[in-house]
Amino acid sequence: MKLNNRFKENLDRKIKNKTAVVGIFGLGYVGLPLALRFAEVGFTVIGFDIDSRKVDSLASGISYIEQIESTRIKKVLNKTFSATTDFDDAISADALIVCVPTPLTKCREPDLSFITNTVEELKTRIRPGQIISLESTTYPGTTEEEIIPRVLDAGFVVGDDVFVVYSPEREDPGNKSFSTQTIPKVVGGYTEVCADLGVALYGAIVDAIVPVSSLKTAEMTKLLENIYRAVNIGLVNEMKMVADKMGVDIYEVVDAAATKPFGFTPYYPGPGLGGHCIPIDPFYLTWKAREYDLSTRFIELAGEVNTAMPAWVLNKVSDALNSRSKSIRGSRVLILGLAYKADVDDTRGSPAIALMKSLSKKGAMVEYSDPYIPRFTSLESDVGLLDSVKLSQKNISKYDAVILVTNHRVFNYKQIQTAAKLLIDTRGVYRELFENVVRA
Repeated sequence: MKLNNRFKENLDRKIKNKTAVVGIFGLGYVGLPLALRFAEVGFTVIGFDIDSRKVDSLASGISYIEQIESTRIKKVLNKTFSATTDFDDAISADALIVCVPTPLTKCREPDLSFITNTVEELKTRIRPGQIISLESTTYPGTTEEEIIPRVLDAGFVVGDDVFVVYSPEREDPGNKSFSTQTIPKVVGGYTEVCADLGVALYGAIVDAIVPVSSLKTAEMTKLLENIYRAVNIGLVNEMKMVADKMGVDIYEVVDAAATKPFGFTPYYPGPGLGGHCIPIDPFYLTWKAREYDLSTRFIELAGEVNTAMPAWVLNKVSDALNSRSKSIRGSRVLILGLAYKADVDDTRGSPAIALMKSLSKKGAMVEYSDPYIPRFTSLESDVGLLDSVKLSQKNISKYDAVILVTNHRVFNYKQIQTAAKLLIDTRGVYRELFENVVRA
C-alpha cells in the first residue's frame, strides 16, 4: 500500500509545484490551446502530432490556427513548450492527455481509430506514476472499453500505479468571451484516486473544476452539451421553414421570445451544421444506445432536419434565380464564407461545402470568398482548386447570386448588399428588407 501511495503522492507533488511534464497528443483546435495554457503557467509541455507540418510550423513559432496568435507560441517555444512527432518522448511525460479526432465512418458509426492508435503507441511507453486523460468526444464507456484494457495489458493497475481520467474538451473556436482558463472543466476518474489527480492536474490551469462520479458520467456530459445544441438548432431550423411559408420573420420571433426572462434560450437558424462536434457527436450516442435496444428518435430527427438545411438553401437560391428569369445552370454564384462558423478557419463539415457541391452538380459556376481560407480544394466539393475571391464592388457585381453562408465579422455587409444583384442571406444578417436580399 505504501508503494501505491508513493506514486499518487509523487505525481500530486509534481503537479502542485509544476514540475510535472505534460504530454499533449493531437495539436489541433483542442490540443494546441491546452498545450499553450499548461506551458504559459509554467509546466514543461511536449506536444505530439503525427502531422510533421504542424510540428515544423510550431518549431518556427508559427500558428496554423486562426484564433491562436503566433506570439503565444513564440513566448513559450523552447522554454516550456516543444513539439515532436516522436512518441518515444512520451516516457518522459507525467501526464498524457489525448486530444485526437473522433470522426464518423461512412456508415455514420464511431471511428475510434485515432484514439486506439494513439493508446497503442503509448502502451510500450507508459511507466508507473503517469496519469492518462482522454479529452476526445466519444460515447459513454469508451475510456473503460478502449483505454483501461490497454493499460492493464501493459501490466499496470489503474488507480494504483497508473491513473486514468476522462475530461471532455470544451473549446469554442472563434468565441473570444471564453478561454481554456475560464471554461469550467468536467473531470471523471476510473477510481477516486484517479479523479483526485485529474482535478489537481486541470485545477492548475482552469479556474473552475467540476468533478463527476465516473468516466461514463463525464463522457455523457459532453454528449448532452452538444446534443442539446443540435436538437435546439434543429428545432429552430424547422421553425424557420414553417415561418418562411407563413411569411413570418423567424429572427424577429426568436428575438421577441428571448425577452422572456425564464424558460427560453435563443437559438438561431442557419444553412446547416458544421465543425467537428455538433454534426457528429449525437450519432455517437445513438450508435451506443442501440447496444441497449434503445432508439434515440428525437436526436436522429434533429440530425435529419439539420442535414437537410443546405438543400433548403439550394431551393431558395433556385426560386430566387427563377424569379429573375435565370436558372442555376450557367449562373455565376459566389459563396460568402467557407468556414463552418464565423471567425474561424475550419471547414470541417461546413454546410458551405455541401452547398457548393450541389450548385456545381446543377451546372452553376461556383466560387467563394473567405478571408480565413485563402485557398481551398476538396474532392467532396466537386469544384477542384479555388482561390478566395477578393471582395470589391466590381467583383461582387459579377455574380448572378451571392450566398451568405458564414457571417464573418470582417465582411463589409453594406458593400456586399449594395453590389450584389441577388443576395441570399442564410444567417439573418440583413434584418432590414432590401429588394435584392432573400432570406434562406
